[in-house]
Amino acid sequence: MEDPLNISATSRRPAALVAAAVVLLLAAVAILLAGNRPETAGADLNLNQNFCKGSIAQGDASSKDDPTLTSVKYRIACAMPISGYSLFLDGHPIQSLETEVFGTDPTTKAVVPTDAFSCNGTIPGYGVNCVGSYGGKWSVLEGQFTIEGKLCDEPRLNPVLTVATATIAAGKPVQALAGPFDMGRPRGCKATAFSGKTKIPKQSEDTPVTQ
Repeated sequence: MEDPLNISATSRRPAALVAAAVVLLLAAVAILLAGNRPETAGADLNLNQNFCKGSIAQGDASSKDDPTLTSVKYRIACAMPISGYSLFLDGHPIQSLETEVFGTDPTTKAVVPTDAFSCNGTIPGYGVNCVGSYGGKWSVLEGQFTIEGKLCDEPRLNPVLTVATATIAAGKPVQALAGPFDMGRPRGCKATAFSGKTKIPKQSEDTPVTQ
């Protein structure tokens, strides 16, 4: 079935990848908890069981000053709220990244003003870390970063996403982590002998990873 968000999904969570993603997100969660307006999680939400999807594709034209760089566009959507997310880019160090990311409604494409993130990362480095607010309900977050080389060259980029939510409950800080979620290999590239392979294997046929 065609994914209306054009976003891949998987729900397997290998322990090693979870540990790496937790390290990237702890600082972001701490910063959010230090803010002046923390949100309180709804009693009916288990944010540790949040489910997110993601995909990557060719982004806007890379910098004219450096033709060796390729822009990569990523799209993320989650069922429940988050206040931070991290992308792990094993083997493909980022050379630059967008520092502001906003959400859009998946149906109307209108900007969702309450879904906004500030992003940072070591340049060059293997992680993109973002802190902000997001209400869930499959609003689409879209950002970009650049890598060296061509997007469709093997071995291809295959990011892993981990999300975090920081809230205040009964006057105490509460942290929730979910993931990792495999965002899949780049969309729009021709198939190779490696097509269909991902960092996190599919768990069932209802969570396809599209090349």
